[in-house]
Amino acid sequence: MFNNKVTIKSLNKLRNNMVGHVGIEFLEASEGFIKGVMPVDDRTKQPFGLLHGGASVVLAETLCSVGAMLHIDAENQVAVGQEINANHIKSAKEGVVYGEARAIHLGKNTHVWETKIIDEADNLICISRMTVAIIPKKNKG
Repeated sequence: MFNNKVTIKSLNKLRNNMVGHVGIEFLEASEGFIKGVMPVDDRTKQPFGLLHGGASVVLAETLCSVGAMLHIDAENQVAVGQEINANHIKSAKEGVVYGEARAIHLGKNTHVWETKIIDEADNLICISRMTVAIIPKKNKG
């Protein structure tokens, strides 16, 4: 169940959080797929001038969580990260990195997503896998 009513424009309005802090922008989303871009700049580099591994994980978790959200009943359910791992393959010093997350499993209670992060020269920077728990929203009343 892909929610095609959510647009890239509306996703890119989600700025008052980590997404906006590190400059992530969503580029495309479709059934079982979501893509985004993140700058390699002072917000996302570690002290030695390289892309921070944690920033790569932020990009991966963001894409997987939002990708999962697009495949659930968002009025009654919420997608939350349960586990994430990342293998950092190569470093990046400048420009941008692109993340492409693909669903491996879209179950009723859990999703599993894999994200590949590449640089502008198509070098693999990081590969990550995330398990997302699909839980009921709590009543606010």
